[in-house]
Amino acid sequence: MKQILLFPTLALLAGCTQQAGENAPAEVSRSGESRLAAELADYRQTGEALSCVNSRDLQGNRSVGEEAIIFEGTGRRIYVNRPAAGCPSLSGGRALRIRTPSTRFCRGDIVSVFDPVSGIDYGSCGLGDFTPYKRNSR
Repeated sequence: MKQILLFPTLALLAGCTQQAGENAPAEVSRSGESRLAAELADYRQTGEALSCVNSRDLQGNRSVGEEAIIFEGTGRRIYVNRPAAGCPSLSGGRALRIRTPSTRFCRGDIVSVFDPVSGIDYGSCGLGDFTPYKRNSR
């Protein structure tokens, strides 16, 4: 099994704080969704969600809260991945470690979020489908 490390190209500094009460998870989710919508404002979806993408077609990644991971692709393309149960945020210089038996990242592959300097592990999650987007022409 291969381990591939992906360091974020851009660490988002905005953090989420969870408030006490039953509405807190829904508020965090809405906040993450609005941040994702802002990230995708200059992009358009270019096809159906893919179960796998080639790792050589990816150049970096960043998270949008715990709801989504944006993988930077080649040629003005990005892939949005929404782990079903969420995933720890990549903020603060954290990176992804992906365990995969191939050169492709696929739905169900396990990713760990960790600090590459200290080695502290912040948790892991299973990847979802990869939805392709392309930057709009200007």
